[in-house]
Amino acid sequence: MSISVCMTTYNGEKYIKEQLDSILCQLGEDDEVIISDDSSTDQTVNIIKSYNDKRIKLFEEQKFFSPTYNFENSLKYATKDFIFLSDQDDVWLPAKVATVLKYLKEHDLVVSDCIVVDEDLKVLDESFFGLVNSGNGFFKNFVKNTYIGCCMAFRRSVLEYILPFPSKIAMHDIWIGLSTEMKGTVFFLKEPQILYRRHENTATLSGLKSKNNTVFKLYYRFLLLYQLVKRHIFNS
Repeated sequence: MSISVCMTTYNGEKYIKEQLDSILCQLGEDDEVIISDDSSTDQTVNIIKSYNDKRIKLFEEQKFFSPTYNFENSLKYATKDFIFLSDQDDVWLPAKVATVLKYLKEHDLVVSDCIVVDEDLKVLDESFFGLVNSGNGFFKNFVKNTYIGCCMAFRRSVLEYILPFPSKIAMHDIWIGLSTEMKGTVFFLKEPQILYRRHENTATLSGLKSKNNTVFKLYYRFLLLYQLVKRHIFNS
């Protein structure tokens, strides 16, 4: 069972080494880390290149200016049996890969809990799941998304129905989660597998209080529902 870790980066020099160190030590020689960099202007790319690790495949100078479509680009280059998503600034706990792989034998997608920490890894909350009441359910997550991309791993077969991403989605995690709810099986693993770092430059706040207004939320939920039905019902 080989693994593709799909990561996106943008000006992540402060935390990228700590994250890569926590990932690479859990991977085998045949695994890979796909990194799509969205035109970083700091030392992120140089830090990644300094590893000189053949498992790291870096696609630099991308110009998506979007974490969602930067992730889509990373997924397009994944070649292995199981896909793990990763942000640039978290820390994987030592048994994450081995633990999640056990559940991927029975489920198409696994979402693991995480410990919410600040930029210095001080614990803010022991359970993201408890904080936002995470769990299965299409309508539950359609109304209030509790899917969190950096905690997702899935079988390669999932790529067949989530790619390409629709032209307008708020975030990739809800698209992947709800698509798999419709087409496959999802498991929420209650054992935390990463330290989920929150800081002022964090790109997403999945499941936490959003700054977006009601009109914005309704607009993107309508688009999301339309795209889900179009992709998974009309094209089935």
